[in-house]
Amino acid sequence: MSDRGREIPLAERMRPTDIADFAGQKHLLGPDKILWRLLKGDYLPSMLLWGPPGIGKTTLARILARLTGAHFVFFSAVLSGIKDVRLIVDESRLRRERNERPTILFVDEIHRFNKAQQDGFLPHVESGLLTLIGATTENPSFHVIAPLLSRCQVLVLEGLDETSMAKIIERALNDTENGLGRQNLQISSEAAKHLIMMADGDARSALNNLEVAAALCASGSGETKLINLEIAEEACQRRSLRYDKKGEEHYNLISALHKSLRDSDPDGSLYWLVRMLTAGEDPLYVARRLIRFASEDIGNADPAALGLAVNARETYHILGSPEGELALAQLTVYLATAPKSNAVYTAYNMVKAEIKATGSLPVPKHIRNAPTRLMKELGYGKGYQYAHDRPHALVDQDHLPAQLHGKRYYQPTNRGHEAVIKDRLEKWRQILKRERQKGMPK
Repeated sequence: MSDRGREIPLAERMRPTDIADFAGQKHLLGPDKILWRLLKGDYLPSMLLWGPPGIGKTTLARILARLTGAHFVFFSAVLSGIKDVRLIVDESRLRRERNERPTILFVDEIHRFNKAQQDGFLPHVESGLLTLIGATTENPSFHVIAPLLSRCQVLVLEGLDETSMAKIIERALNDTENGLGRQNLQISSEAAKHLIMMADGDARSALNNLEVAAALCASGSGETKLINLEIAEEACQRRSLRYDKKGEEHYNLISALHKSLRDSDPDGSLYWLVRMLTAGEDPLYVARRLIRFASEDIGNADPAALGLAVNARETYHILGSPEGELALAQLTVYLATAPKSNAVYTAYNMVKAEIKATGSLPVPKHIRNAPTRLMKELGYGKGYQYAHDRPHALVDQDHLPAQLHGKRYYQPTNRGHEAVIKDRLEKWRQILKRERQKGMPK
C-alpha cells in the first residue's frame, strides 16, 4: 500500500465492493429475501435504507448499483443542495437520451433535507429518471415527506451482530492489500470481544478502534505483535468490565436491577444500572426494561411511573450519552421508591388464560353495536343503559359474556394510588347494591 493509501482510514479502505464480503443484513440479502430476489430479477426500485450508523448503508447502495449496472451518484444532504440535484437530473437526462446506464442517486442522511428539498426529488423518482436510494438513521415516518415515502421501499437495516463484527475484524487483519495484513498482527479473543462490545454493532467504530490498536501495538517496545485486552482498552479509551450483552452476565445484571427495583432498594438499583451502562449496555435497552417495570411492578399503585419512564427514554434519545444517562438514573431511583403493585399484570394474565380456556364467547347483545335495522331487529343494543343518564354515572348491567358472569380479575392492592382505586370500586359496588335493592333498572 502506498503512503497515500495509508492516509485513508482503515474503515474506508475495507469497504466491501462485492456482496460476498458484505457482512450482516441476512434478512434482506439472504436467499429468497427481498434484495436477493430483486437482484435476481435485475430490478431495483427506489428505496430508503433505515438503520444505525456504521452498518453499511452506503456500501450496500454502491454494491447494488454495481450489480444492476447502474451509474452511481453519491449525494450528501449535509454538503450538497438543491442546485446539485438539478445538475444530476440534467446529467441523467443526457444519459437516458444516449441510451446509457440508468442513474442511482444515493442520498446520505436524507432526513436532513427539508420538505421543499425532498419535494425536488419527487417528479424524477416518479418518472423513473432517477432511482433514489436514501440512507437515514432516523425514522423515515417522521423525517421523510409522505409523497416521497410512498414512492420508496423502506428497508430496515439492523446493527451488526457479534459474528458479523468478528468477521469484519478478521478480514481487516488478514487483508494485505487494503487492511493490516502486512503487519502480521494477532488479536486475543478478549481484545476482539472488547472491540466488538465497544462498537455496539457499528463496523466503522470497530475498524477505527482496531486501527488505533494496531498503531499502539506497532509503537510499543519489544517484538510483540499481539493486540491484547490492555491495548484494546487503551484504543477504545474505556476499561472492559466482565459483561456479555447476550450471555449469562447480561441476564445476571438485568435480573439484579429488576429485583432491586422490585424490592424498593434505590442504592442497589442505581448500582446495577450504572454497572450495565459502564459495561457498554445499550441505554435504550435499559430504558425499555425500566418502562416494562413501571407497568408490570408498579402499575396503578403509581400511574405516573409509566409516563415518567417513557419520558426518561425520550430524554435519553434527545440528549444521548453521557447527559441522557442521568435521566435513566433519576427514573431508576423514582421506580425503586414508588409503591409497588402487580395487580394489573396479574389480571391481564388471568384474562389471557380465561380466553385461552373459553375461546370466543359472544358479546352480550345489550352492549353490541346496532348500526343497521336488521341488527336492531335481532336485539343488538336492546336494554343498554347509558351510564351518564344514571345517578353517579353507574348502571347495573353485565359487560362480560354470560358464561363469565360475576368474574373479577383485577384485584387492586392497598398500596399507593391503587388504594384509592380499590376504595372507589368498593363504594361503587355498594351504591349499585343499594340501588338494586330499590329496584334499579337492570
